[in-house]
Amino acid sequence: MDRLKGKTAVVTGGGSGIGLGAARRFVEEGAFVYLFGRRADVLEAAAKELGSSARAVPGSVTDLADLDRLYAAVKSERGGLDIVFANAGTGNFAALGAITPDQYEQTFDVNVKGVLFTVQKALPLMRAGGSIILTGSTTGTMGTPQFSIYSASKAAVRNFARSWAEDLRGTGIRVNVLSPGPTLTDLALEVVGKEAFEALGATTPLGRIGDPSETGAVAAFLASSDSSFMTGGEVFVDGGFAQV
Repeated sequence: MDRLKGKTAVVTGGGSGIGLGAARRFVEEGAFVYLFGRRADVLEAAAKELGSSARAVPGSVTDLADLDRLYAAVKSERGGLDIVFANAGTGNFAALGAITPDQYEQTFDVNVKGVLFTVQKALPLMRAGGSIILTGSTTGTMGTPQFSIYSASKAAVRNFARSWAEDLRGTGIRVNVLSPGPTLTDLALEVVGKEAFEALGATTPLGRIGDPSETGAVAAFLASSDSSFMTGGEVFVDGGFAQV
């Protein structure tokens, strides 16, 4: 398919997991993709895999100068921007009573501040009809033991989309949330562990964990004109985990 032919996209956290799954699908559907993330070696490997339609730009969503450098490259090389997938995120487990200021600051810095400025700094380059996609989570609507800081950060992301849909009235730019459930990513395996994560996936109505390619397919839908009458919404790709 070529639903994204000629489009330019930015994917944060684009070197692996859900970000890479989406970037791969964007390229398959005709887009040129900027992969943005902290691990330069991982980004370069991902860009090499994706070929001439991808470019790696190392940097952190928490560093505003890094974001400025990213969007300066987009402007000089592509002239404008059609798709922003604000996907970079982090999290760790800590029960109430054991949460540290560092854990709070790190999670909110990446998941909330990072999303805010990834989007805000992209706006001057966004073309009418553009799509902003924010990575949410099933945890944004569910109570999750020992995961309240991450969950609260994703609830904030959900409200960003609702509020920004109002702020973007008249621009032709849409903003929606893509909320994965248990999905096989490096971060999930690092934070939860493979055995525990597979057990979690087994509790979903579909009885398994998801693959980043499945989330990437939905990201491509939200990025394309097939979702042209959607804004301020949330799409769950969770095997029914948070739905039943």
